[in-house]
Amino acid sequence: MKIKVKKSLGQNFLIDKNIINKIVSISKISNNDILEIGPGTGNLTEFILKKNPSNLFLIEKDKILCEYLEKKFQNNVKIFNQDVLRFDESNISKKKLIVFGNLPYNISTEIICNWLLKLDNNFWFSELILMFQKEVADRITSKINTSDYGRLSILLNWKMNIKKIFDIGPNCFFPKPKIDSSVLHFTPKKNFFSIEKSKNLEMVTRIFFNQRRKMIKNPLKQLFRNPEEISKKLRLDMNLRPQNLSLEMYCKIVREYEKLNS
Repeated sequence: MKIKVKKSLGQNFLIDKNIINKIVSISKISNNDILEIGPGTGNLTEFILKKNPSNLFLIEKDKILCEYLEKKFQNNVKIFNQDVLRFDESNISKKKLIVFGNLPYNISTEIICNWLLKLDNNFWFSELILMFQKEVADRITSKINTSDYGRLSILLNWKMNIKKIFDIGPNCFFPKPKIDSSVLHFTPKKNFFSIEKSKNLEMVTRIFFNQRRKMIKNPLKQLFRNPEEISKKLRLDMNLRPQNLSLEMYCKIVREYEKLNS
């Protein structure tokens, strides 16, 4: 069965067996429930099955690929022909899932934000092992006071420990993308800063980073009637810029905002 690559779905299939083997070695697959996002032609799927998971669930949007995967793996996998952005992964298994995914790069940040910002304290997964465009991965893992540090690193690191495992070159995919990729490993934090609504963290960071080059007194004025009082209470230097504030400080600003708007 000949598979036609669909650019509209951001399809780049991972074909390098050494890389695939490294990816499936990141976590303990045996006797665990596994979810794979965007399995494509099933190259990673094949290696996951060799590690004897309890169950392997696949989410694939492309109907033709679903038919191909059903023939290839038969009853060894459970396939959902769904759009991952509209799918509720939390109901797949009673056990916490280990998630693997070569995410379509055009919607990768939307997928991961969708998952992590809708979470309450009951995580439906134990680990996420995901591939991103390297540039996006660098933004996700960036540290305070760097040029890459921004909303994405703050929002995703709020409840997650995130580690870059390795980079992958274009030659490992078919068709070859024009960019490098990176594998990131996400594990839930046991303790994280408590705020009432994740959308408030989204809103606060958007206001701050929309004025990235300006001093933080400007966004503070947008959020508070009394920015000087807030800065004094939080011991904030008004001459700092958004990339100079820690995740902890953004959560404290959100808490102050929520107190005034509850």
